Amino acid sequence: MSDAVTIDHLTVAYERRPAIQDISGLFQTGTLTAIVGPNGAGKSTLLKAIAGIVRPASGGVTFGLPRDRLAYLPQQSEIERGFPITVADAVLLGRWRRLGWHRSADGDDLERVQAALQAVGIGTLGDRLIATLSSGQFQRMLFARLIVQDSPLILLDEPFTALDEGTTADLLAILGDWHREGRTIIAVLHDIAQVRAHFPETLLLARQLIGWGPTESVLTAQHLATARATSESWDSAAAA
Repeated sequence: MSDAVTIDHLTVAYERRPAIQDISGLFQTGTLTAIVGPNGAGKSTLLKAIAGIVRPASGGVTFGLPRDRLAYLPQQSEIERGFPITVADAVLLGRWRRLGWHRSADGDDLERVQAALQAVGIGTLGDRLIATLSSGQFQRMLFARLIVQDSPLILLDEPFTALDEGTTADLLAILGDWHREGRTIIAVLHDIAQVRAHFPETLLLARQLIGWGPTESVLTAQHLATARATSESWDSAAAA
């Protein structure tokens, strides 16, 4: 396996306080990895650092593929849902690398959008405004956009939060398809049972690295207890 993403002594700080500190390791190409840890452990910060959204205070991230080929899905709370755009047009934005700012979508682009909407179970909602969608429908739309984006590296920040069981199961099935296609998938999650059931690799974080590797080896009672204790000590230091 080649290395899709390598993290080298990465530290990210906000107002000079480290959110994550001295993280090193690699995501191999074609792996399906969950990032887990206590609240405030720096999980989303790590994902944003990989995506290039936040700058490291030290260390860095390198890629085994062009960085502009990655796809990043933020938490729903970070997305403006009131923008007056239809579902189909929102999904079409996943083709922006091909279309650019001046090229119009052609029949192939529109067919790909419709196929993606069908794949995520909202094939009849293309003409709806995104503001009218439920949380589950909105997340399905975002997954459709990832489908048409067709990236080999996919970053997901809490993609199943506040979704019903049916929607979660459908989207997990899509992740499974992407994994079988050889894509590299990194997801921030909080449901440990879900991680154990569906994610072969896990990165356990508590601002610093606690464990990284096969899920059954990382999500042990001892490692989880260490993560909780480490997170609490960081909180105590911050309060002081």
